[in-house]
Amino acid sequence: MRILIIEDNHDVARQVRIALEEELYVVDVANDGKQGWFLGDTETYDAVILDLGLPILDGLTLLQRWRQDGNLVPVLILTSRDTWREKVAGLRAGADDYLAKPFELEEMLARVESLIRRASGHASPVLKCGPVELDTSSARVTMKGHHVNLTAQEYRALQYLIQHQGKVVSKPELSEHIYEQEVERDSNVIEVLINHLRNKLDPELIQTRRGLGYQLKECDGGP
Repeated sequence: MRILIIEDNHDVARQVRIALEEELYVVDVANDGKQGWFLGDTETYDAVILDLGLPILDGLTLLQRWRQDGNLVPVLILTSRDTWREKVAGLRAGADDYLAKPFELEEMLARVESLIRRASGHASPVLKCGPVELDTSSARVTMKGHHVNLTAQEYRALQYLIQHQGKVVSKPELSEHIYEQEVERDSNVIEVLINHLRNKLDPELIQTRRGLGYQLKECDGGP
């Protein structure tokens, strides 16, 4: 899962980034509204953490432009502006949730997780596909009740595929959501990653759609 933080306070941005990366998210950071708008307009993210009081381009204007352009990425507003008017303005501009500073990192993580779940149609933090269960609240994966040890990239890939059950996910799309920007997105790397998941879980779990990408088999317990 790939998250964009748009926050001009470098200390806050650093703390949020570290917390998200510890939960196995891929994270990009922008320190002003113009850069944040550009990243959100040109890259694909699973959620955005957006400050309102940004330099160059303020958060409300940025969000309004995204929504007017059809960008429906889930957005959590993170701001020190805690009056009810600012909250209402943010929600009316298209925000999905609101968290005022100062905040607890654990609450921020729970809200981001909830945003992503709701956007993909999942109400529970436990995602299921047949005998495979992925608990997004603990980053734990089990197969027939037994813990399966996955690398960060394997976990991200499995989570993204389960979040998008029924959809054929291309190699470039999967790569965007599991690797940092500086990592070379070689298609062979994705193939190796998928094979590792098949070996650790179920050889039939992830199907290859030749020339298109990958798709989970029909899952009992899906959305």
